[in-house]
Amino acid sequence: MSRTFALTLVATPIGNLSDFSPRAIQALKHADLVLCEDTRTTARLLSEYNISVRTEALHEHNEEQRVPGLISKLEQGLQIALVSDAGMPLLSDPGYRLVRAAIDADIPLTVIPGPNAALTGLVLSGLPPHPFMFIGFPPPRSSARKEAFAKLHAAEHAGLAATLIWHESPHRLSETLVDMEAIFGPSRQGAVARELTKRFEEVRRGTLSQLAEYYAANTPRGEITVLLGPPSETQETSQRSLDDTLRSLLETHSVKDAATLAATAAGLPRRTVYARALELTTKGKN
Repeated sequence: MSRTFALTLVATPIGNLSDFSPRAIQALKHADLVLCEDTRTTARLLSEYNISVRTEALHEHNEEQRVPGLISKLEQGLQIALVSDAGMPLLSDPGYRLVRAAIDADIPLTVIPGPNAALTGLVLSGLPPHPFMFIGFPPPRSSARKEAFAKLHAAEHAGLAATLIWHESPHRLSETLVDMEAIFGPSRQGAVARELTKRFEEVRRGTLSQLAEYYAANTPRGEITVLLGPPSETQETSQRSLDDTLRSLLETHSVKDAATLAATAAGLPRRTVYARALELTTKGKN
C-alpha cells in the first residue's frame, strides 16, 4: 500500500504540455486543493487534461500570510498539491515558506519531478554539467547585477569552478550579458537557451563577447536561461597567482594587512581574500 502524503509538490511543463507526466496528472486529480502561482495559467493546464479541482493562488505577495492557515488545513487531513506556472515549484517560484512550515509541523510531503528549465538548458548548453550552481534571476539593476557577478567571480578566485545558471527576462538579456562580459571577461564561454521545449527552441553558444554582440543586435523573445561555463585553465592560474601573492605578503604582514593589499592588487572583495588568507595560514600551521 502506497504512503499518503498531505502536501505534494508537482512539476509542470515549461512549454510543451506533453511533458506533463501521468503521475502528475493523477496527483492533481486526487487533490482537494491545488495551490497555483497564477490560477489563470494553471487553469489552462487543468483544462488540457480534464482535471476538475479547486484552485487558490499562492505567490510571493501572499505566501507568508497564507502559510499558517494552509498548515492547519493539512493537519486536518486536506490533500494539497502545489504547482508553479512552469517547472519545479520553489526554484525561482513560491512555495519554500510552505514547505519549511510543513517540515517543521511534521507534515508528510513529497514531490513529483518533471520539467526544469535550468537543468534542460544545462544539458543542452555544451558546458560542463557538473558541478553547477543555479542562482535564479540576477538583480534587475546594472549596479546590483555587477556587484552580484563580482562576488561570484571573487568566489572563483577562491576556488569555485562550476557552471553558473540564471533565468533572465528578454528585455534585460542584452544588458545582463554586457555586465557579465565586464566582470567575467569577454572570452568566457557561455550559452543562452530560449523557449525550451517549445516550437522555437533555441540554444546559442559562444563567448560572452559573441553572445553580448548577438543579442545587442537581435532582441530575444520568450523564456530565457543564461549559462556561464567555469573558469578556463588560464583563469584558474589566477587563483594560484593570488595564493602566491598572499603567501609572499603573509611572510611580512598580518593576515588583515596581507588580505587588504592582495585584494587591492587583484581587484577582489577584501572579505573574500581575507577568508582565503586565513585558509592559507591554517594550512601552513598543519
